[in-house]
Amino acid sequence: MPKTILIVDDEERIVSLLRTYLEQAGFRAIGARNGRQALFAARHEKPDLIVLDLMMPEMDGYDFLRLHRKERETPIILLTARVEDEDKVLGLELGADDYVTKPFSPRVLLARVRSVLRRAGHATPEPEVLRVGALMLDRSAHRTSIEGEPVDLTPSEFDLLAVLMTTPGRAFSRLELLDRVQGTAFVGYERTIDVHIKNLRAKIETDRHEPQYIETVHGVGYRLRAG
Repeated sequence: MPKTILIVDDEERIVSLLRTYLEQAGFRAIGARNGRQALFAARHEKPDLIVLDLMMPEMDGYDFLRLHRKERETPIILLTARVEDEDKVLGLELGADDYVTKPFSPRVLLARVRSVLRRAGHATPEPEVLRVGALMLDRSAHRTSIEGEPVDLTPSEFDLLAVLMTTPGRAFSRLELLDRVQGTAFVGYERTIDVHIKNLRAKIETDRHEPQYIETVHGVGYRLRAG
C-alpha cells in the first residue's frame, strides 16, 4: 500500500504540483489549504508524512504543529518562504523533522520526503546524542558542538555528520552518503558531497589539510576517524 503524504499549503498551485509529483513517484497524496483543514485530514487520513507550509490563513503551520504534536508523531517537513534562522529553529523545536525553503525544486522535496520516511521507518531507534572525541551531535535538539563550543551547521551538513558519526571508522561512498542525506542518489550529483565535506571540515577541523575527524578514503569516499 502506498504511503500517504498530506500537503498543507494555501497556494493551490503548490498543492496541485506536489500532488502530481508525489503521485508519479508512487505515493498517495492529499491536500489541505490551512491548519484547520490539515488537523481534520490528519485525524481521519492518518498520513505517513506531512508537508507543511508555515504562513497560512485561519491557522498557520506553527499552531498546527503545536496541536498535532499532542495527538501524533507524524514526520513533518516544513515549507517556508521565510529565511530567518529563528523561524526554522522554532519549527524544529515544535517537532518538525526537516524544512525546505521556497522557492524549491520538487525533486529536492521528493528526496527529503524519502529521506525522512526512511529515518522514521528505522526499526531500531538510533541514539539521540552522538559523541566522537570532542565532537558532539544531538539529534533531538539539532545541535552540534566541538570541545563544548557550538558549531552552526546547515541541515545537509548536520545529516551528513550524523551519518558519519553513527559508525566511526566505516568508509562511505559519495553515492551512499548522498542517498543517506537526500533520500536518493543521482550519478553526477555525488560531487555535492565533496562540497558539504569541505564546508564541514572548515567548521570542525583545526587543520583541513590534516583532518582529525573526517578522513578521505581515496577511490571510495569518506569516513569519520574512529577514536
